This record gives sequence, structure tokens and C-alpha cells, in this order.
Amino acid sequence: MAGISKTNAARLLDKAKISYELVPYEVDENNLAATHIAEQLGENIKQVFKTLVLFGERAGHFVCVIPGDDEVDLKKAAKVAGAKKADLIPMKELLPLTGYIRGGCSPVGLKKPFPIFIHNSALDFEYIYVSAGQRGLQFKMAPADLIGFVKATVTDLIQ
Repeated sequence: MAGISKTNAARLLDKAKISYELVPYEVDENNLAATHIAEQLGENIKQVFKTLVLFGERAGHFVCVIPGDDEVDLKKAAKVAGAKKADLIPMKELLPLTGYIRGGCSPVGLKKPFPIFIHNSALDFEYIYVSAGQRGLQFKMAPADLIGFVKATVTDLIQ
């Protein structure tokens, strides 16, 4: 992996002896969408997951990891998090809260241990992609490894 510097998230997976591959892609500052990443990787968009941070009334902050071309269903997300209602956090809160910027938010190595929910379609695949903690770098890994490492709950989260 010459030329690719390991992210903090990658070091955490190494320490836990979790198998993954670091996969670089070309960043387009004007298009941080997962669909762009899937095109760059030549992969099925259903295997490229995005990490969203939400805030739920009575539940606090929590994380949803969903297929890149889907929208999170706020009612379903709130319900699984034990909240009355939930919304995506304002973009300016992302970095101070998670340690990550938009387009580089990973479910691995968040600043604080938030509840994490992963959409159940992740289990349909041998491997999925999630951000490795910076723009231009994805983890390619077995969904079960990711779910186990971040202690995620697998559930339906999309519309």
C-alpha cells in the first residue's frame, strides 16, 4: 500500500486484527456523493455505504450506515434509536462531534462511542465499502467484521 497513509480508523482495525482493504478513489470536491465513489470504484452502489450522524429527541446522537443511493428514513431511524423523532445533524457539528469531515465520516474510530445502526442489506454482500476516515479512501471489508467491531445493530433504516 505504498503512498496510502493509514488513517486512525485503519490503525484501530489493525489493532483489533480485523481484515480490510484500503481503497483509494479520486475526490471531487463538488460531488461528495456515494454514487460518485461507487462509479470511481466500479462497484455496485448498493455496496458503497454512507455514514450519517443523527440526533434523536431523548436518544442523543447516533449513527446510521446505509447504502449510498438511499435516503435514511428518519422515522425508522428514530424508532430503532429509541427516539421520538430524529434529524441529521447540522454539517458544522460533524467535525467537532465525530472527528470527521463530510465525505470522510467513518463508522470506525468516531470521537465518542455512539450507537451505530447498519442497514440490513449490508449482509447481502461478501464485502461492503465504508469511509476509512478521510475523503478519497474507503475500507473494503466483510460486513460482519464491521458490524462486530463497531457493535452495530443491523436493522431497516431506509425509505
